[in-house]
Amino acid sequence: MALSRPKQVNAVPSEYRYANWQRKYAPYFFIAPFFILYVIFSFFPNIFSFYISLTRWNPLDGLKGIQFVGFDNYRYLIQDDTFFQTSLVNSAILGILGGIPQHLVALPLAYLLNNSLKRIKGFLSALYFAPFITSIAAISVVFGLLFSERNGLFNWALLQLHQLPLIGGLFPDAGINWLGRSFWIKPSVALVIFWRYTGWNTILYLAAMQAIPVELFEAAAIDGANRWQQFRFITLPLVRPMAFYAVTLTIIGSMQLFLEPFTLVGQDGGANNAGRTTMMYLFKTAFTDLDFGLAAAISWVLFAIIIVMTIINNRIFRGGRAD
Repeated sequence: MALSRPKQVNAVPSEYRYANWQRKYAPYFFIAPFFILYVIFSFFPNIFSFYISLTRWNPLDGLKGIQFVGFDNYRYLIQDDTFFQTSLVNSAILGILGGIPQHLVALPLAYLLNNSLKRIKGFLSALYFAPFITSIAAISVVFGLLFSERNGLFNWALLQLHQLPLIGGLFPDAGINWLGRSFWIKPSVALVIFWRYTGWNTILYLAAMQAIPVELFEAAAIDGANRWQQFRFITLPLVRPMAFYAVTLTIIGSMQLFLEPFTLVGQDGGANNAGRTTMMYLFKTAFTDLDFGLAAAISWVLFAIIIVMTIINNRIFRGGRAD
């Protein structure tokens, strides 16, 4: 008896092949728009800006006007102690004067809101956060009036203090040109920065404190820990990650400071360039001097400085540990 040939296995149905294809490749189509937008609006501009930093280019000459000069722009910035290095120093000083006090005030203020002012915590949080979302144009107008040499509120208050007995001699007898003298420009701008961003940091610290389990404080209170000990040994360690985040934002914001000094003292930074930050120098180089190559080099040097400062900040908050 002859053996029958085995039946041929049917081919895989087309519906199954299509479903299998969907499982393999459909996710890539869904995430493709993000990568396309990222390449067009982020990756390519960054690569192009680095290439431009190695050139001398006036954009009015078009792409044909690009002249490759290598690292000459970076060498120029290293040797430029008149404008670039001065702008870095100004940015650092403004960051210290306006940045450090933010955290020294925001941390205890957040602790006070979280523990002693719970009933009006929401109202005060919104009140403290308001300067952060206020238009910079409105801020410049208001503080311009406050800093006015003749009719400003600050000078009026100093003149009233000058009339006090005994201690009146400690205060000036004439108005101070806050935004016109190089000595006073940095403290004036730093005051605006402090006023605008302290509420933002307060909200960050408050959010971190609200995430701490209440049971920890109850157990500490049972063990006899007072408010200060609870703040030192419970609140501070657990708020440390948020503090690292907030200080990092302050470092980045200080090195990229532009709007506040620009609106208060103008593009040139006021008397003796006392208020000209690195971003203001970059803006002038690019859009006034039309030297896009040097401006791109400034942005990359600023990027490198921010990276180094962030790494140092990370080491400090981790207590020098590498992990």
